[in-house]
Amino acid sequence: MPPSRHPLPEPSKPQPQTRPSGAGWLPHGSHLVPHSHVQGQLVYAAAGTLATTTERGTWVAPANRMTWTPPGFAHSHRFYGRTDVRLLNIPVDLCGQLVAHPSVFAVSPLLREAVLVLTGDRSESRPGAHQRLLAVVIDELSDTPEQSLHLPESSDDRIRAVTDLLHADPAQFTTLAELGRVVGASERTLSRLFHTELGMSFHRWRTTLRIHHALAHLTNGMSVTDTAMACGWSNPTSLIEAFTEIVGQTPGSYQADLLRNGGK
Repeated sequence: MPPSRHPLPEPSKPQPQTRPSGAGWLPHGSHLVPHSHVQGQLVYAAAGTLATTTERGTWVAPANRMTWTPPGFAHSHRFYGRTDVRLLNIPVDLCGQLVAHPSVFAVSPLLREAVLVLTGDRSESRPGAHQRLLAVVIDELSDTPEQSLHLPESSDDRIRAVTDLLHADPAQFTTLAELGRVVGASERTLSRLFHTELGMSFHRWRTTLRIHHALAHLTNGMSVTDTAMACGWSNPTSLIEAFTEIVGQTPGSYQADLLRNGGK
């Protein structure tokens, strides 16, 4: 583990309400249990992939994205691949400059380097240097559009029953009509609820779920072909097309970036 001014807490342990910024390597599958912060928090996987879950759903951030959780939101984290985790707390008086809900942002080269410095072991050479660099981070995020790999969840029992079945087996080819017969709701009703409750079609929700699992498999070193089969695509080309549309790069280039950044 590289040196850090503020090492990360052990995974799967209860978290305090406040915690200093810091950095550390976590093994594949590490989990930080549900907790909340008085301050806002940015979490960046400089290598690896992380998933942040709240009552509103799950956000996934590969190494080209960064998660944002405002103050007071209960959330948990799960890490895929050997992950270089960077935690950066945002003081409450600065949080109003960012969106008021959990989200994911693209990471520009400037944003990446600023976060690495702020969470690393370099001492503050001049008074106020860290505060000025934090202002750069806020400016970069304020000018960056959200790029959320967000998988929303619903409190509606019918939708929850369907999504629970899909979470248990993302690769299943069951149609919405077939799922409706299992949970006792018509295809038309479920289709309407996906749009009104989750803001997306059933097909889009299931594709996003599969992309979440694909990111985890690819981060852990699985081949593109095996990932496609494990996540329910009939061939690698279908995975590549969906992955490129949602993530913004091909699975192959994503794995290449992982290797360059020191991942698995």
